[in-house]
Amino acid sequence: MTNFKYVYGTVPSRRMGLSVGVSPIAEGHCNYSCIYCQLGRTRNMTNKRKKYFDYKDIIGEFKEYISKNIKFDVATIVGEGEPLLYSDLGILIDELKLLTDKPIAVITNGALLYDSAVREDLRNADIVLPSLDATDEEMFKKINRPHGSIKFDDVVTGLRIFSNEYNGQLWIETMIVEGINDNRQFFLDLKELLGTINYHKLYINSPVRPPAETFVKQVSKEVIDEAVSILGGISIDKLVSEGFYSEIGDDYEAVLSIIKRHPMNQFEIKSFIEQREKSDIEDFFKRLNDDDNIEVVNYKNYCTYRLR
Repeated sequence: MTNFKYVYGTVPSRRMGLSVGVSPIAEGHCNYSCIYCQLGRTRNMTNKRKKYFDYKDIIGEFKEYISKNIKFDVATIVGEGEPLLYSDLGILIDELKLLTDKPIAVITNGALLYDSAVREDLRNADIVLPSLDATDEEMFKKINRPHGSIKFDDVVTGLRIFSNEYNGQLWIETMIVEGINDNRQFFLDLKELLGTINYHKLYINSPVRPPAETFVKQVSKEVIDEAVSILGGISIDKLVSEGFYSEIGDDYEAVLSIIKRHPMNQFEIKSFIEQREKSDIEDFFKRLNDDDNIEVVNYKNYCTYRLR
């Protein structure tokens, strides 16, 4: 069985259904180090676009992956870092679209949308999902901790220009963090800012998986409801997702391939292993817990597993 390097899943997406992930970025390369990131702190902070991998290798792997008749709803370019840093992104999107009639989505922090070349690369994506968690420079630095060359006004300007040029679906996501951007004034300021952007959907989220920083807390249902009421957005927490899937035959390698990009909690792993009917659950968790390459985080009274 092929051990896939760039393609993984399916992973359940509460916004898009079952997603086949495509990762064109080397592990941990990003231009933000968000306090809530489920992958932990950014280990390789960069704002320089680069051809991390040959797009032909990624496309070849994707073609082999979907030849197995895997059920999926969307192919999502995301992975282990910020996908807009991949300099062949435009070619990758175009080549993926030749292989499937399913939508091609790009999940991004949106920081590089001020670059016209980046906006051009995204032109043929079906769905682009940028994040917008702040309304000013101070809050931006506190939550997203951007690369030193990135300024909040440039990010907003880029998003605004892109929203007027782009013909696909633009879905914005806002992460609400307790004590930082969880108040009525922020929601009102964000509503005003969003009024200058031509988007299709706004998703409102709060950290459900273990964040990069331990001080980051999920907000209450009441806060999310207030945000939804003011902003007219959709609460991600109320959306339902299907389960995880991997084409990799070995159960342990399959879980490793998923948690490399998308942490799983103990219940998700248990359900995933039970579906495959090959491994003893107790022995499987003992192996996970003894693996030095895996970080086990106790968050909200259950354990979440991610690669170190």
